[in-house]
Amino acid sequence: MNAPMHREMPAGTLDAAKALAHATDQWDRDIVRQLTDYIAIPAKSPGFDKDWAQHGYIDTVVRNAAAWVEAQKVEGLTLEVVRLPGRTPVLFFEIAATRPVSSQTVVMYGHLDKQPEFTGWRSDLGPWTPKYEDGRLYGRGGADDGYAVYASIAAVQALKAQKVAHPRIVGLIETSEESGSNDLLPYLDALRPRLGDVALVICLDSGAGNYDQLWLTTSLRGMAGGTLKVEVLTEGIHSGDASGLVPSSFRIMRQVLDRLEDSRSGRLLPASFHCEVPAERLAQARATAAILGEEVYRRFPWAHYDCGGSTAFTLPTTTDPLQALLNRTWAPTLSVTGAEGFPALQDAGNVLRPYTAFKLSLRLPPLVDAAQAVQELKALLEDNAPYQAKVTFESAGAATGWNAPATEPWFEDALNAASQAHFGAPCGYIGQGGTIPLMNMLSTGFPTSQMMVCGVLGPKSNAHGPNEFLHVPYAKKLTAAVAQVIAQLP
Repeated sequence: MNAPMHREMPAGTLDAAKALAHATDQWDRDIVRQLTDYIAIPAKSPGFDKDWAQHGYIDTVVRNAAAWVEAQKVEGLTLEVVRLPGRTPVLFFEIAATRPVSSQTVVMYGHLDKQPEFTGWRSDLGPWTPKYEDGRLYGRGGADDGYAVYASIAAVQALKAQKVAHPRIVGLIETSEESGSNDLLPYLDALRPRLGDVALVICLDSGAGNYDQLWLTTSLRGMAGGTLKVEVLTEGIHSGDASGLVPSSFRIMRQVLDRLEDSRSGRLLPASFHCEVPAERLAQARATAAILGEEVYRRFPWAHYDCGGSTAFTLPTTTDPLQALLNRTWAPTLSVTGAEGFPALQDAGNVLRPYTAFKLSLRLPPLVDAAQAVQELKALLEDNAPYQAKVTFESAGAATGWNAPATEPWFEDALNAASQAHFGAPCGYIGQGGTIPLMNMLSTGFPTSQMMVCGVLGPKSNAHGPNEFLHVPYAKKLTAAVAQVIAQLP
């Protein structure tokens, strides 16, 4: 007698409870341990480690991830590490469709490169010393977003475990994202014929407004970065001899930055750096402000001090939740993220310094062209320098932001169903202030695709800063939610 055939179930019939149980088991049994090992490897992005190839850390995390994916023995999966000369590697996998007739592709994206160490870690924590505590896995890169490749495969395995039919699935895991994805476009060009008809992009490199529901990222800001340097002397001079006659490079720096930013309000002055907020995004921001309320700004670790028996905290730029959301997602902002030309405090003598250099990070609204902004920024900062000082701005790259395409009814229904099933609340919609260059590239290349941009970077997770953590309970539910959305792709 012939053995019974195991048939794939039709799309959309995933049992949510079983999917969550499957994802939970895999996270507890294996993924947390894999990510613990991953965090211990200082695989800094090329922008922060120019000798990345010689150090071999990026190759190590790619090799480890590839070995783990292959060890899962996912039916229909093939994998390779793609390498273009002089560029960081990309992990590329394909999983054959199990639907009888399906030409569609789901692309699952993540990255394995990391931000640098930064200072201020809790005494028992560190960027490369992972620690699991109260459902939080601390350390650099676990949440941003080394977990993505592991969660992606776990989501597919949840589908396979229930024999739910699925479309073709492609994984694209890069290693230059934290440097602006400078290596990604050449890989997209090389791999484009193998991506196929992309119907859905799942990007697990974003944030969450809270840990109580699924969150869909609706927009991302662009970024223009670089180094602004002001030189007044060829060497340092005794300040008693030169000050008052030789203009301070720091004072000139302040004057130059005043052309760009109103230092009292933080508003950027060039009108071309601003754009109108689309009506749909404004309505979504109002709804999200009603959900999150004061948590929009209270979630940050504000500096505080004793003030006559009470505690005084640094104030945000606004306490209106709606305006706070818009400020961090649709307003251009300037941050100084590094400085050079300054001796350490204990080494600073009475010397007028020959130069001041700042590393600038300019976040741009989603609809502003970043390349054009860089050109305008360079001219604004360099032209007609005070005292004819040598003022130079060297761009470190730019990426235009992203505004999500219109949400199709099936996608909105799938998101809400997944959020209700795993969190007991509807899906939330939120813009993010960060930049993921891939999304704009894929939206341009695949204009009809739906974009599931989400992630685990919720309140206090602090990617890029000290005490970064991955909220494991949320990651388990997100993994199951991803599986459910894939199952409902029409």
